[in-house]
Amino acid sequence: MDAQGRGQADDNNVDPADQWVFNPNTGNYELRLDPAGQGPARPADRKAPGRRSARNPRAGGGDTDTRPLPVQRGRGADDDEPAEPTEGGRAARRAAGRAATAVAAGAAASRRKPKPKKSGKRKFLYWTAGVVGFVLVAGCGTAFVIYQQLDGNIKKVDVGEENSAVTDGPVNLLIIGTDARTGKGDTGYGDSGSVGHADTTILMHVSKDRTNATALSIPRDLITDIPDCPTKQPDGSTKVIPGQQHVRFNTSLGQEGRDPGCTWRTVEKLTGVKINHFMMADFNAVKDLSDAVDGVEVCAAKDINDPKSHLKLTAGRHVVKGEQALAFVRTRHSVGTGSDLSRIQLQQQFIGSLIRKLKSSAFGSPSKLLDVAQAATKALTVDTGIGTASKLLDFGNDLKKVDLNKITFATVPVLDNPRDKATVVLDTAKADPLFKMVQQDHTLAKGAGKDKGGKSAPVKKAPPELVRVDVTNGGGPFGAAQETVDWLQNTKGARLSTNAGNAPEKLSATRLEYAPNQADQAATLAEWMGLPKSALKKTGADAGPRVPMKLVLGKDFTAPGSPIEAPTETPEGVQHVNADDKNICAK
Repeated sequence: MDAQGRGQADDNNVDPADQWVFNPNTGNYELRLDPAGQGPARPADRKAPGRRSARNPRAGGGDTDTRPLPVQRGRGADDDEPAEPTEGGRAARRAAGRAATAVAAGAAASRRKPKPKKSGKRKFLYWTAGVVGFVLVAGCGTAFVIYQQLDGNIKKVDVGEENSAVTDGPVNLLIIGTDARTGKGDTGYGDSGSVGHADTTILMHVSKDRTNATALSIPRDLITDIPDCPTKQPDGSTKVIPGQQHVRFNTSLGQEGRDPGCTWRTVEKLTGVKINHFMMADFNAVKDLSDAVDGVEVCAAKDINDPKSHLKLTAGRHVVKGEQALAFVRTRHSVGTGSDLSRIQLQQQFIGSLIRKLKSSAFGSPSKLLDVAQAATKALTVDTGIGTASKLLDFGNDLKKVDLNKITFATVPVLDNPRDKATVVLDTAKADPLFKMVQQDHTLAKGAGKDKGGKSAPVKKAPPELVRVDVTNGGGPFGAAQETVDWLQNTKGARLSTNAGNAPEKLSATRLEYAPNQADQAATLAEWMGLPKSALKKTGADAGPRVPMKLVLGKDFTAPGSPIEAPTETPEGVQHVNADDKNICAK
């Protein structure tokens, strides 16, 4: 029976997927309780005991409102009998009432001129706009079942951080891929006796205005320090696992009983970026997700034959899924230098292609959407802040505004370790400005950091001998104020700089306060210190001839001569690619 002919007797046979309708006002799919647009289903007896009143929905019966509600004509089997709201929820009853009233008012016009069907292109845009919302949207009936299923899939770890799913500021998501292997068919990968190490780690930074994102890949063989890590034990107690210095980054997970919270703290210490949430998945995630989307397109610039990963690909483009997809993100011996850095580039290519697939043909039907949601949630372990389907929905809806062409993949710059060729060390000259770009919410997207408003007139700079400033320490390293004064006097020639001790308050960011008639001095000092415009605070009145400016060193201050302002363009020599680039091929 077609949608127009469905009656109440067929409600139980309705395909749940047919009940989901895109709401352009919210950008999500919502469960429609009245199949084919008809009014709420009518019970056999409107005055049955226990039925809630339309006038008083909380009443258990006895106060039944028998006033007829407006009914949409030409849809149901009996136009003469007034319909009564079902128990699908107040929102559904109100929506149905408004829709029925509107249809009754213009029924004649509607019958004469039916609403034209949406074009195929329009439908496609609707599907891709609310893909996450369709699967996880709150409601009743089928939606409730979906919620229950997905909630049961998600695994959680309490890392001692209970951040909300949605924030007004930038979002930093730590994505961890472990080398643990479970299930069948995994005998070719990972360490069968391991609880899983941080084999693939990406710090995903999403900008405050949600216009761009940066994904920083952290090499697993990077030598770094792991801080002390409190971990929750099965009995509810907390055990602090001692930190280690100068060890491989991937041992921040699994080794000595470390949980994802340890990797979380290690990345924060390494990058200076405050993390909001983490998501962790093992090898099965790549296989299951690539199967759920019917394969992911990848490209090889040359033939690949890796006996370690068992990947065989001829040069050109291929669609991989399942074991072959996993082999692609695991291979390294037949591409690039054969190192983990070459494998990172393959992983970035794969993830970018997967995102493109998820935003297009993968969501051509509700059933396909549900397959993807099931595969994703079954593979995930997350922090408690996003540990339910509803929280994941809120989190996803907050981040889905980012355009694909504004997502940039980059790799943390490293150098070969002279003490151990199997490992690498941080290239601080390139890494520090890159980390500052993320800390200060600067995008790596090409051209996005340029000032489109045009350059303002340059401010005249004062000579060094006229720069008068008091320096206080409000969050910088111990002794930072005196070190800065020494640098200003001996290196820059600013003899009128003075150490004013510790600031009365701690600041997260360095601040320079100056009067209008000190603008030339402020311009000189800002250039020396590499201060961003946000650090300059001009007062309302001019200062006296011997009144100094006030420089408060914040937590973002590292050392004099090290610019505080992050660059607006990706530092030279830092490997980075755009997620929307379809022309990337493994070399």
